Amino acid sequence: MKTFKVPHTDLSVSSVVLGLMRIAKMSNSEIQALYSAAVDAGVTVFDHADIYGGERHRCEERFGEAVTLSAADREKILIQSKVGIRKGYFDFSSEHILQTVDESLKALKTEYLDVLLLHRPDTLVEPEDVASAFDKLAASGKVRHFGVSNHTPGQIEVLKTAVTQPLLFNQVQLSITHANLFAQGVAANMNGLDQSISRDNGLLDYSRLKGMMLQAWSPFQKGFFDGVFVGDREAYAELNDAMDELAAKYGVTPTGIAVAWITRHPANVQVVLGTTKPERVRESAAGSSVPLTREEWYRLFRAAGHTLP
Repeated sequence: MKTFKVPHTDLSVSSVVLGLMRIAKMSNSEIQALYSAAVDAGVTVFDHADIYGGERHRCEERFGEAVTLSAADREKILIQSKVGIRKGYFDFSSEHILQTVDESLKALKTEYLDVLLLHRPDTLVEPEDVASAFDKLAASGKVRHFGVSNHTPGQIEVLKTAVTQPLLFNQVQLSITHANLFAQGVAANMNGLDQSISRDNGLLDYSRLKGMMLQAWSPFQKGFFDGVFVGDREAYAELNDAMDELAAKYGVTPTGIAVAWITRHPANVQVVLGTTKPERVRESAAGSSVPLTREEWYRLFRAAGHTLP
């Protein structure tokens, strides 16, 4: 398993994160098997959100019920959760943040979160309100580190007008086929090309300049929950041919190559899995350290349909 150093901290984290948004209907033994497979593969970060599971905190509850952690075990992993999405609106109020964290801690049966992310940008955000909540959570020991999800550089800078706690992470959608984060800069300043349109306001360069770690959600999705591209030869025959060839070369699966494409980037992007299958976790972990060459990386980039001017 490839690991990354989190800038501005003494944290070392796994390049693969296990997302737990789909465990609500799994049995305790199935959740335990998934967790054990992840730990054995070198995963150290486990991702939650208060909204996962169909009802508030349901997936957090299932994790807390199924996985019993000793104090020593707890210190070896990072538990991350997200806050801010409510039914029909977003809410970054201090009251909601503080209440939700307390509920998450109770559901997870833990005394602290290693990381708390603001889930989706709240256009009604009052940075002072967020700062107050973050300061209280840090002072109480309930949250050790903070970040955001799906935020632009400008939205992060607005938060930082009041928030003094370092914002270390930003979780965003990224895969070989949903890669505007990488692809836009490659084709910058090309009139009439859709790829040259910036949809994230320079987030990749901003993150590298500020030392903010990106986390890629939906790393195998074609688009916004449009299905997976791995094995889809109708829409992505050339890409799958390339992944198969590289998988054979490096002794991993095509899933591993899809992970390697992300972790190869020098921005040190973590890959957030949404799988419930232990084998998929092992395949992803194995792929995370595959040393794709520049030529191989760009071959996959082109095969996914991106323009290389």
